[in-house]
Amino acid sequence: MTRTSVVTGSASGIGKATRELLEGRGERVVGVDLHDADLTLDLATAEGRAAMVEGVRRLTGGTVDAVFAVAGISLPAPATVAVNYFGAVATLEGLRPYLLRSAAPRAVVVSSMAALHPVDDDLVAAIERGDEAAALNRAELLAGEPAGQLIYGSSKKAISRWVRRQAPGAAWAGAGIPLNAIGPGVIATPMTAEMISTEEKRAALLEVVPMPLNGVAAADTVARLLAWLGGAENTHLCGQVIYVDGGSDAVLRGDSVW
Repeated sequence: MTRTSVVTGSASGIGKATRELLEGRGERVVGVDLHDADLTLDLATAEGRAAMVEGVRRLTGGTVDAVFAVAGISLPAPATVAVNYFGAVATLEGLRPYLLRSAAPRAVVVSSMAALHPVDDDLVAAIERGDEAAALNRAELLAGEPAGQLIYGSSKKAISRWVRRQAPGAAWAGAGIPLNAIGPGVIATPMTAEMISTEEKRAALLEVVPMPLNGVAAADTVARLLAWLGGAENTHLCGQVIYVDGGSDAVLRGDSVW
């Protein structure tokens, strides 16, 4: 039976690669993005999130087999928190009732290996309280400082923790829905294009994000893992953050995870 998936951030990068991969396999995909998508809206806003839930219901009849919360931005600005965390959670929670109607429901969110880098603890705490206004205010303060670079990693650490905490609970594992995340390293997408535009820039970035296995990855490398996590074959992976990072996690954290 053909599966129906929702992919946010479907117009570029990892989201586009995921959509193209699934459609190439004959699956139905509802794409969500700011442009060039089935549903054109902004997940940084409450209105956009509500429109996404209603739009998916309208286009699918209220049954979805997999949700891929891929949409994300990396600007040193409050919008990064709004999309990367609150938009992702709204996507997963808003579409969960539609997943319950599937025979093999799956949910995956894209985090980042940036979650392993330094973060702003106050921003992470505000995010985890679910206080979007406070989180955006904290991000606004950081945006005007060199610490603005902490906003992206903070949003990704928070969403990784959300997945770990929610996945084993009644709403997800208890309902038969595997919920997991991936943490890409440096991926060749529009988001990273400027950072890897020259050999010098690429080398400098890989000093911070070491990728000893094959270096910078293509978006379809990540899409293939996402497709498996969102597929019927994945029956028991629960609450995992899988790093597709060419070895960054192993280099940076070593044995500390044990």
